[in-house]
Amino acid sequence: MTEKTIKVPGPDHPITVEPAKARVVVTVAGKVIADSKKALVLREASYPEVYYIPRNDVEMTLLERTDHATYCPYKGDCAYYSIPLGGERTVNAVWTYESPYAAVKEIAQHLAFYPNRVDSIEVKPAE
Repeated sequence: MTEKTIKVPGPDHPITVEPAKARVVVTVAGKVIADSKKALVLREASYPEVYYIPRNDVEMTLLERTDHATYCPYKGDCAYYSIPLGGERTVNAVWTYESPYAAVKEIAQHLAFYPNRVDSIEVKPAE
């Protein structure tokens, strides 16, 4: 097995993680899957920003762990969940870095959702 390359964010590939200062609500099939005022927003290079929601603010009973896994040299090993009530579209709709690299350690115990695999990811101004 080859060793995994570990890269550190920098000027050529910046990554920032900070509190979202918003309420983030994720819905699938008419159900609220996640509702958080403690989400983090991760901005990476030229990619769209991603909201990472604490597990405590996600209805984990509606998720099902899958065997799918990927690797990011900046963040580490990534695990996935599906949302069965959403059907085929929501397979591997949720991802998490359970032991992320030091540069993005804040996203541990947080989940992110693919916008095209859920009904909505609503970002509301903080109250």
